[in-house]
Amino acid sequence: MTEAAHITATRRSYDTVAVDYERLLSEQLTEAPLDRAILAEFVRAVETVEGPRTVGDLGCGTGRVTSHLRDIGADAFGVDLSPGMIAVARDTYPGLRFDVGSMTALDLADASLGGVLSWYSTVHMPEEELVASFAEFRRVLAPGGHVLVAFKVGNGHVRLEQAYGHEVTLDVYRWSPDRIAEHLAAAGLVESARLVREPHPREKTPQGFLLARKPRA
Repeated sequence: MTEAAHITATRRSYDTVAVDYERLLSEQLTEAPLDRAILAEFVRAVETVEGPRTVGDLGCGTGRVTSHLRDIGADAFGVDLSPGMIAVARDTYPGLRFDVGSMTALDLADASLGGVLSWYSTVHMPEEELVASFAEFRRVLAPGGHVLVAFKVGNGHVRLEQAYGHEVTLDVYRWSPDRIAEHLAAAGLVESARLVREPHPREKTPQGFLLARKPRA
């Protein structure tokens, strides 16, 4: 099956920027107390799951958030589309597991995770891929498992041709919290909480966070 052009472009772009991405963003969470708070609440929720409690950081990039999850008590691993990002993650955080893979076709068993983290990892996906990813999240979550989606709030998308000091080809999609909640609900995931915060100085839009769970029954 031929890969969609935008997926190839996204992979190539992140392969190109991987080293500088980690250099520029490695300390980003230290400047974002609300982001850390929602991650902590997500980990706390996963700890209540009756079954597997492993967290998959899906679209993990260079692993900085995967490492933070471990630091606050989660059993976490990362998956990313970009081999370049995964190579940097493995070099930077050698004690963690990182795999190359696609969020729309995860190489994970059904009901094998207690938590799924999607930390801005769907921002380059058109709507049909967003829907496919949420269906995969539900499939790999154990009953009672939790998913946390971080996203850029707004409408439509913009094309990036420069990022992290390099030429890239990236479409960045923005969604309303209600639209993300609708797609999660359509996938069979029940909203638990949402947060929208104003942009930090280096951000262009408000930032959204939505926590949902897979029903036990």
